[in-house]
Amino acid sequence: MAPPRAVFLMYHELQSPGRPLCQSEPGYLRYILFAHDFLAQMERLKLANWRGVSVTSALQFQDTHTVAITFDDGCETDLLTAAPILQKLHFGATFYVTAGFLGRRGYMSPAQLRELSSLGFEIGCHSMTHAYLSDSDETGLQREIVEAKLQLEQTVGKPVEHFSCPGGRYSRRVVQIVRDAGYRSMATSRAYTNSPSADSFELGRLPVMRKTTIKAFEQLYRGHALWKVTLQSAARDSAKRLLGNSLYDRVRTLMLYKR
Repeated sequence: MAPPRAVFLMYHELQSPGRPLCQSEPGYLRYILFAHDFLAQMERLKLANWRGVSVTSALQFQDTHTVAITFDDGCETDLLTAAPILQKLHFGATFYVTAGFLGRRGYMSPAQLRELSSLGFEIGCHSMTHAYLSDSDETGLQREIVEAKLQLEQTVGKPVEHFSCPGGRYSRRVVQIVRDAGYRSMATSRAYTNSPSADSFELGRLPVMRKTTIKAFEQLYRGHALWKVTLQSAARDSAKRLLGNSLYDRVRTLMLYKR
């Protein structure tokens, strides 16, 4: 019998009619789902007798019909749009929040973050300023990883135990600081499922994109036929290493604008 594997789905801001997005550049938009598409995906999970859970729950590997629902950035739609849908279906989730974005237009305020936490959703850390950690010096890493954790814990009044890397960028030093800071896990943007023996400080996540169809979503949450997603992820990682983060972002933006 194959060992259990945990799928971690990665979401970002949700788009609703008449509501401006936090950003508008193509590299951001491709990760933004319409609210009705997110609802359809969660209802499909429920219909298939699957359940959305937090990172803490998923790492227990007790139920093969669960999937970790994760959100990055801390957008206001986490509370206003995603949370009501998840609550209605009795799903859990982990919201990785960029601490320094709290109170900005389109992002949650500290009071809204406390409200989201009070609803029973798990709060994780997505750094202080969304900096690429592989480019940060020691002082920057302490601010992005350690100080951000403390700020979020002071805001919600609870331990913040899970971290996700902005842009999926990290290094061996990043992993060490995340461990030393007292986190229990670190999520990346590498596209693979997680086994009980996997390193909890290099967790894979599968991105749910704007163009993800319901059929493709079913493959994702079941962890089936992931070769294409994994291949694309590996190609992006190779390009980032070859070009460096800054040049990679410029090339990606240029290519997306030309589509």
